[in-house]
Amino acid sequence: MIVLGFDTATQATAVALRLAGGETLRARDDPAAGEHPGHATRLLEMAGELLAQAGIGWSELQRIAVGVGPGRFTGLRVGIATARGLAQSLDVELVGVSSLRALAFAGARREPGRAILAVIDGRRQEAFVAAYPPGVDFTRVRDADRSLAGEIELAGAVRGERLGDVLAEVERRGAPPGERWLAVGDGALCFAKELARGGVEVAAPDSHLHAIDAAAICELGAAAGPAGAGRQVLPDYRRTPDAALARERPLTAGGAAR
Repeated sequence: MIVLGFDTATQATAVALRLAGGETLRARDDPAAGEHPGHATRLLEMAGELLAQAGIGWSELQRIAVGVGPGRFTGLRVGIATARGLAQSLDVELVGVSSLRALAFAGARREPGRAILAVIDGRRQEAFVAAYPPGVDFTRVRDADRSLAGEIELAGAVRGERLGDVLAEVERRGAPPGERWLAVGDGALCFAKELARGGVEVAAPDSHLHAIDAAAICELGAAAGPAGAGRQVLPDYRRTPDAALARERPLTAGGAAR
């Protein structure tokens, strides 16, 4: 199956093309400090470059897989809107993939036997967290509820200062005690001190494990089983967007939100 996969849940724009023989081509755009993410301007361009590199056309795609978050609101909106538009215009299947799961999947591949804690920066001094004990089969998703056996996703966003207690929380939710957990993701870098204080090892700052790999999006998307309608692929915001919160705030006499 030829799958185009991409993720825009973080600052980076990650794109991959999985060919029928299993070979995967990758492209990535990481903005420099202070720069805006290039999701809206670079995503389609990068996908087109991968197709050209493989010598195939858009019409040869069989499935599109997109990271649905949790992550940055604007990035998720751009990625999922692009995925829906492509799937509709090309009449191909569309599947959504948890960005946390894709992050952990790549980490478990590179660090076999390790318990993986996927942590994505949620801004506002918060993080999105999911735990994956060793031996989790990332490709065996139950179609009924899209859950994964052994996966523990913490609801909502976790305050950074509370990440020191995250191991107690995941063990309370069923993770085997005594595991040596490895934290990966941009959130793990943001809250490395809090995680380390709680007994979690954080991958080295320059490790590729902290980046969501679009090849993982492709592979998990290819294994997802029959794809549903594009409208079923929704962003996993995990909390109310900032814009919605601003609209809900009462206005002062001068018209500014308080």
